[in-house]
Amino acid sequence: MKIAVLPGDGIGVEIIAQALRVLDVFKSEGMKIETEEALLGGCAVDATGSPYPEATQQIARDADAVLLGAVGGPKWDVLPRPQRPERGLLGIRKDLNLFANLRPAILYAELANASSLKPEVVAGLDIMIVRELTGDIYFGEPRGISVEDGQRVGRNTMIYNEAEIRRIGRVAFKAAQKRSKKLCSVDKMNVLETTQLWRDVIIELAAEYPDVELSHMLVDNAAMQLVRNPKQFDVMVTGNMFGDILSDEASMLTGSIGMLPSASLDANNKGMYEPCHGSAPDIAGKNLANPLATILSAAMMLRYTFNNEQAAGRIEGAVKKVLAAGYRTADIFEAGKQKVSCSEMGDRVVAAM
Repeated sequence: MKIAVLPGDGIGVEIIAQALRVLDVFKSEGMKIETEEALLGGCAVDATGSPYPEATQQIARDADAVLLGAVGGPKWDVLPRPQRPERGLLGIRKDLNLFANLRPAILYAELANASSLKPEVVAGLDIMIVRELTGDIYFGEPRGISVEDGQRVGRNTMIYNEAEIRRIGRVAFKAAQKRSKKLCSVDKMNVLETTQLWRDVIIELAAEYPDVELSHMLVDNAAMQLVRNPKQFDVMVTGNMFGDILSDEASMLTGSIGMLPSASLDANNKGMYEPCHGSAPDIAGKNLANPLATILSAAMMLRYTFNNEQAAGRIEGAVKKVLAAGYRTADIFEAGKQKVSCSEMGDRVVAAM
């Protein structure tokens, strides 16, 4: 297993270190895992002037999978847009053609009180959000800021072709087949022609998956329903921008964004695996971050890219044991539990494995 390791910025270095400790458990038992570290994001800008330097591109292309920490921070916000850390993230997604983003939002029973919603509303929550990742308004052209009639004008283009919609739709339908066979497609077809096409193609695709119950929801209603009655959803599929927003909203239903892993896959299940949270520069270097989302991202890597369900389940089982034993990092801490640092949480997961 050849893994490119990109710690990135802020707390990325700390959380990646704990995920690697978990993988080291398997290495010590004979699993063949080879890792190579590279720069992405702000640290890459500081070292090379580019958020996604050529050396990193080569390492990422040669690897079977990529394990990423987090990128970005205020210190780089003043840079020209092509040099900002987030451009490195968009760049590697596009370069590796990672079009399918899988974001599970699972509420562990032990964290029901950590959610911002009442326990009875979120208890047992288990949603999979499938987000298209390489199209939409984030990549559409033309884009930019220009001067027209003496004033500045900002322009971005929302665009999808039917092939892009069909391939992410297939990922979502197949995910639904493996779960509760319910798929909700989220769009804004009442005002956006791009998403009218989205709905049309998803409806056409549904004929290939007669065992899946397909529903549709406008994105503003979906955002409200995620707070009102989140357990009505099983698998949700949507475009890049809507998926970015909805998946972050769903993350808070679970108690902390520090609990949410993600997978970004190409057509052959090569993937980049990363926590859904950011680089949290305010706590970087303080050993306070929650590494569980990154550790669970490593579990997703073993499941989706390396097809090792047993190893993935072993990591996830260890995380459940640690939470059941009452260990909490600061973001999920509650009275009566034992607060632990980032590295101590890693200790507990390794021990539970």
